[in-house]
Amino acid sequence: MVSVRSVVDRVGPTLLHALQLPEDCPAVGDVVIAEPGAPSGLAAGDLVLGVATAEPADAVELVRVSAAQGAAAVLLKPPLAAKQPVRRAAKAAGIALIQVHAATSWAQLVWLLRTVLDALADESESLEEGGDPGSGDLFRLADAVASVVDAPVTIEDTNSRVLAYSARQDLTDPARVATIMGRRIPDDVLARFRSRGVFRELSRGRQTIFVPAQRDGTLPRLIVPIRMGGELLGSMWAVVTGPVPEERAAAFADSAPVVALHLLRRRAHTDAQRRASAELLRAVLEGRAAPRRAVAELDLSDEPHRVVVIEVTGGDGRDAEGLQLALLERISQGVGRRPPATELGGLLYAVVPDRAGPGGWPELRDALRAQPASRRGGVPRAAAGAPGTIAALAVSRAQADEAIGLLRAGLVESRVVAYDEVWTALVLHRAATGAAAARVAELGPLGVLQEHDEASRTGYVDTLYEWLRHPGDPRAAAQQLRIHPNTLRYRMKRLLDQVPLDLEDPDVRLALLTQLIALRWS
Repeated sequence: MVSVRSVVDRVGPTLLHALQLPEDCPAVGDVVIAEPGAPSGLAAGDLVLGVATAEPADAVELVRVSAAQGAAAVLLKPPLAAKQPVRRAAKAAGIALIQVHAATSWAQLVWLLRTVLDALADESESLEEGGDPGSGDLFRLADAVASVVDAPVTIEDTNSRVLAYSARQDLTDPARVATIMGRRIPDDVLARFRSRGVFRELSRGRQTIFVPAQRDGTLPRLIVPIRMGGELLGSMWAVVTGPVPEERAAAFADSAPVVALHLLRRRAHTDAQRRASAELLRAVLEGRAAPRRAVAELDLSDEPHRVVVIEVTGGDGRDAEGLQLALLERISQGVGRRPPATELGGLLYAVVPDRAGPGGWPELRDALRAQPASRRGGVPRAAAGAPGTIAALAVSRAQADEAIGLLRAGLVESRVVAYDEVWTALVLHRAATGAAAARVAELGPLGVLQEHDEASRTGYVDTLYEWLRHPGDPRAAAQQLRIHPNTLRYRMKRLLDQVPLDLEDPDVRLALLTQLIALRWS
């Protein structure tokens, strides 16, 4: 059972402060964002975030409704949280009232709270099963290390992502707050540490690294690399007031092997889970797995989903999968969790709900469109199948494959498309593919124009295509060809001199257009 008190203690007073905390608070179940207006969809044990709550009266109503639904706590920012009517309402309703630091990002707080809930749940399971909580909970291990070095600690991986941090918050600075909130060292702080040679020293095998205070107010750091068998697995960062006594620094360094063992176990467990989930998702996308199993094991919600196929082009083919996974990691940062994803045939497939908001297809689409080329030259492009039930994911995958085929062929201009939005291109492509298979372009006099174009570079085939696409509008046809309308008329006269075409006959026009579509869209 996860209590409100344990969540507040784990996040720490830097970000959360309990204004009202009844003794009989319900166990915490999930984190929800209260909808503007009348809150709905709340459940027992929820931590309710008043993101859109701006007036005291609205906050009072949110507190009352949340308590009536059995929620565990309401979280508000100052000055709203400390208003007397709000505090009285929380006390009368018997619900916890938590004040969120004013500068805290709601999106990052959602992610942080869910991470903490997962960690505390794992800890509870470990205790129930009689396991060793010190080896089963990286957060508890961070607390233990913090007591050894007598300073707040973060445990980070080799990419400077925060894996755990100690509950102790008595000594902090903006860099630590931003690191915990963002779950990784911010880029500007990272650059400052890199300029001081910190990461170079980590790679060289030093036992401890001391970084003095910086001019921007960043407090000193004592850093210990975490290694096993010569491999750098991560590092521990302690916020200190100044140089640390040698015996305490040595004790800090001595804790690294214990953390290393935990990181190795964590890596093995995560890799096994990821492989199992990826294999299940591959089976679902190929129609080989039951939808019920996918919902249960991949944690998919009961709502329409799309299959999105992501491809990185222009880079080194050997690094394609790494580039795709790095791209998915970047675009899925923020609220929520990374979508289920797997690799099939050198392409990355992800399953996302077809709804607006965090983690949905519109957000993923916008993030994909905003992605620049990678440092290695890879340009991301993606296509989504139509939305459907979990049982129809294999169909959505086939649609995504067909849609990305349009991107590869250059038949649509965008780098990110949805199957149901490019239906005209799909109709033309399918019609062209069928017509090409029937070799319709070989019939009639069109071949004469093709041969003339190849020999004289006259562009008669393109001219005829645009003329037929824009009946009665030579200006529009000429604009597509980037020529003057008079030039278009002259070309049409010359090509009719080459082949006997009765363009007044609608069947002739339709047959020619079918042939030209087969050439252009197949």
